[in-house]
Amino acid sequence: MSKEWKIYTKTGDKGYTALIGGTRVPKYHEKIEAYGTVDELNSYIGLIRDQDIDNHHKEILLIIQERLFTLESLLARDNNKQIRSLPKLKPEDIALLEKEIDKMNEELPELTAFILPGGHTTVSFCHIARTVCRRAERLVIKLAETDNTSPLVVQYLNRLSDYLFVLARKLGNDLGATETIWIPNT
Repeated sequence: MSKEWKIYTKTGDKGYTALIGGTRVPKYHEKIEAYGTVDELNSYIGLIRDQDIDNHHKEILLIIQERLFTLESLLARDNNKQIRSLPKLKPEDIALLEKEIDKMNEELPELTAFILPGGHTTVSFCHIARTVCRRAERLVIKLAETDNTSPLVVQYLNRLSDYLFVLARKLGNDLGATETIWIPNT
């Protein structure tokens, strides 16, 4: 980075920010809310990646973080303006998540009841990321009603939340954590 580059621009001091394309919108705009939530998710995934887990899962989480940056740029795009080429989300990105889910599930005991989040800090971080992912998915679905949002974005977030659930179980199993079954009051 140039020594001249500064993190603060002062252009957002009045509560507005720019979409990719230059259009200024309020910071509470539904696009900002959607990609901001994906950014929050990305931070939690970084927290999971920083845990004492095997290198394979760290590598997959890094790929996911890169795809989430792609997803954020797609959500931050002003659809009414001609914009330079942006990175793309591809069906193969979703297929990777599905392959990883299937591979982890092969090593896990069958799930026959709801489980409560927890059992180990790393497992809990996965569940927090999963719930933030579900919130991002809901926000993107709402945004898609009025915005030209790629269906792949919704599909990716949906599959990612499934991946994070299975990853929580897999890492919990690897760490010897106990899965606590939810027993409803009757």
